[in-house]
Amino acid sequence: MELDSTSDFSGTVYKMSWVAYIKPVLIFIILFCIAVSMAHSTNHIWEILGAILMLVCLANFVCQTMFIWGAKIIVNDDGVWFFRGIFPWTKGAIGTAWRDMADAEYFTGFVSWLVKSYRIRVAHRFTKTSEIIIPHIRDGNKAVIQINEYLRSKYRDRE
Repeated sequence: MELDSTSDFSGTVYKMSWVAYIKPVLIFIILFCIAVSMAHSTNHIWEILGAILMLVCLANFVCQTMFIWGAKIIVNDDGVWFFRGIFPWTKGAIGTAWRDMADAEYFTGFVSWLVKSYRIRVAHRFTKTSEIIIPHIRDGNKAVIQINEYLRSKYRDRE
């Protein structure tokens, strides 16, 4: 899907928060420590398996980090779109056009408020299976406010 960049409503981009990186970092540290302990074994097979596990951990960590870094929400005249993927066969977008959107909401909590990272939900008017739910959006509260204000302005123009 190609988005029109010449529309009146300039698109706003919202990226993932730093909080999204915590889980991949913790998993990397734990698995890498296990791999290092395996590599320091006296058994040659365990040394090789430990080295392979280190490489796999590093490659997985790099891919997850790139995935999070590349994920973004774009709000423009066409609707709300979530772009993700790092490899050509994994790149894609999901989204909802304004005419099909019910509303947007974000989920609060002390930690979300403290780190300004929110889980947002963009509801579809006709089906619950087409909802967009994305965790760890930096300033997701502002994204939701922008989406709902734009929806209200579109419906107000019709009346």
